[in-house]
Amino acid sequence: MPTYDYACSACGHRFEEFQSMSAEPLKKCPACKKSKLERLIGPGAGVIFKGSGFYETDYRSASYSSDAKKDAGGGGGGGGCAPTCGTSDAPAGCKMPKK
Repeated sequence: MPTYDYACSACGHRFEEFQSMSAEPLKKCPACKKSKLERLIGPGAGVIFKGSGFYETDYRSASYSSDAKKDAGGGGGGGGCAPTCGTSDAPAGCKMPKK
């Protein structure tokens, strides 16, 4: 639930009120009891994630993910066991089809 700033145009009293987003704005000033209260537009607050399950890697870009997969694939560029896998120079026992 957000905190809203209020100011009374009659007496100048300013205060904060903790309300749900669906709650109607307050109308009556708690200091002078006049119905001259206005809800102010404030800067708001940043989103804060609390608890387990939030990791800095959850929101990485797609390019980061694709680069990570390339790095994890091994040394060969072709996805095989050696740089020459899938070529006529492949090591003995290589089961990758030749290109």
